[in-house]
Amino acid sequence: MRKRNWRLIIAGAVLLGFAGLFFLAMLGMVPKSNDPAALMSTVGQVSGAVVGISIVLIVFGLIGKKVPTG
Repeated sequence: MRKRNWRLIIAGAVLLGFAGLFFLAMLGMVPKSNDPAALMSTVGQVSGAVVGISIVLIVFGLIGKKVPTG
């Protein structure tokens, strides 16, 4: 039997939310930028990396750890 690690699941979900908020917040700065394409490329890379890390955290949290039986 495995026990889910809720701390990892919650941390992954919070990181996922922060990545989405960061992406949406940076969309508001695009009209003020000198190079909007480069800005959104960088923002997309950073958001994608954070989303990837958060998905890994969620998966590891759902897999959990073995509980000793007996």
